[in-house]
Amino acid sequence: MKILILCTGNSCRSQMAHGFLQSFDPNLTVCSAGTEASGRLNEKAVAAMKEAGVDISHHTSDPVEKYLAEEWDYVITVCGGANESCPSFEGKVKHRLHMGFDDPSHAVGTEEFVWSEFRRVRDEIKDAFWKLYSEKIKSSK
Repeated sequence: MKILILCTGNSCRSQMAHGFLQSFDPNLTVCSAGTEASGRLNEKAVAAMKEAGVDISHHTSDPVEKYLAEEWDYVITVCGGANESCPSFEGKVKHRLHMGFDDPSHAVGTEEFVWSEFRRVRDEIKDAFWKLYSEKIKSSK
């Protein structure tokens, strides 16, 4: 099963979702990309995932164009910007879903508050993608 997760910058939320899905089932082919890929991962996202026992430090931030020619079982957007500007995959996608999450990289305030936002969003992503995996993906493999 092939799953592509899209976000705008492909540096935080899509990377977290990618890491969790791959950790749930290493036999899945999971990729993530950005409609305006930043080319780098958010350091706090990497650290927050490490706290949760998932290493995403080896991931790359890739543009969505890299994956347009491929066929996907799922294309999942995790932010409104990517959902609105998601390019057409022209029939090469079996299921297209949108699962929106706040962008913790936009959090402002104390260092403690910013970290709490990264952890909150990380945990929301984990819960939502576990539900998707256990209710839909696992049973359709």
